[in-house]
Amino acid sequence: MKYDMLLLRLGELTLKGKNRGRFERTVLAHVKSVIRPFPAATIQKEYGRLYIVLNGEDPNAIIKVLKKVFGLYSVSPVAVCPSELDAIIETSRAFIKQMDLKDETTFKVTARRVWKAFPHPSQEMNHLVGSPLLSEFGQLKVSMRNPELELRIEIRESGTYIYCEVIPGAGGFPRGSNGKAMLLLSGGIDSPVAGYSAMRRGLEVECVHFYSYPFTSRKAKEKVMELAKVLSGYAGKIKIHLVPFTEIQTSFTQVGQDNLIITLMRRSMLRIATMLAEREGALAIVTGDSLGQVASQTLPSMNVIGRATELPLLRPLVMMDKNEIVEIAQEIGTYELSILPYEDCCTLFVPKSPTTNPNLHVVERVEASLENLPGMLEEAVQRTETVILTPSSVIAADREEAIEEDWF
Repeated sequence: MKYDMLLLRLGELTLKGKNRGRFERTVLAHVKSVIRPFPAATIQKEYGRLYIVLNGEDPNAIIKVLKKVFGLYSVSPVAVCPSELDAIIETSRAFIKQMDLKDETTFKVTARRVWKAFPHPSQEMNHLVGSPLLSEFGQLKVSMRNPELELRIEIRESGTYIYCEVIPGAGGFPRGSNGKAMLLLSGGIDSPVAGYSAMRRGLEVECVHFYSYPFTSRKAKEKVMELAKVLSGYAGKIKIHLVPFTEIQTSFTQVGQDNLIITLMRRSMLRIATMLAEREGALAIVTGDSLGQVASQTLPSMNVIGRATELPLLRPLVMMDKNEIVEIAQEIGTYELSILPYEDCCTLFVPKSPTTNPNLHVVERVEASLENLPGMLEEAVQRTETVILTPSSVIAADREEAIEEDWF
């Protein structure tokens, strides 16, 4: 079907008050960046909306990338004609003719006269356009409630827009409009979904991944890099910090408190993430915790683990069940990667009976007995490797240039 432009709705909830201009500029910048591969397309801006004039570009290809732009609530492919009655009727007829109508397709016309100088009001236009369409297309049957096909007509002074589809967008807040946070990214199902959820709320996310070579394999690291690349598709690019965790993790196996290993490990991860957050200017830490899912995610465990940092801990999935999380993972494209059978450090040295109700004072005494723990944490931060990922490349964070994928 031939379309002339795409109508992009920004949504009122994210654009109220004094922040509206900032949000609109942020969305506009993101849209410009994702349509760069379509050089003929141009952008027009209007209050609460954007329009992409296609100029021959493939609308489906552009819609595919727009569906990953946070702050866009919906997209409609539009045919444009002069704001004259005969032109509107003829364009509507051609629009419907291109569709593969089935028998007994319920239908209605919804006209909106934005340009008040147009001689026919909205209700009259519904009849003036709908009647000839019903006469020509016998498959159409009028239904004013929940029709299968709704022909929408917006009459403006500059032209009339005709469309049927309203394709849901990513919604949420525009990219990076609500500050920066550090995401604890493992190779599992939950943490990438938590990262996506945080990004959808307008957070710029930097990933922190802990690896324990040689206990964890190269494949496990590659898997996490691919997960981060998927997330970068929603932001354009994403920074990932790869933290060596072997020495810290093995030190916990030597204190004779096997049931506390997960608690001790998670507290150290939070401390390292906090140091990185202070260095990078992030104001919160995002985790994939889901209440009660595993031993470290009971309420007592989360309480003791969370006390290792003074930064706000954001847990987008905390009240979701596993099926809900899996559904989102499948929708955003991380699920098939997450289920690849490559262990990360979170699955190493897991005791048979990890505590679900750790005692904070006992945990702090165990940590105090490891006199070199603060030094190991500092060293892990210093040895952390940082790269920037896009959906198709790996970039050295300190040089802003592409590097070979076998860098690790």
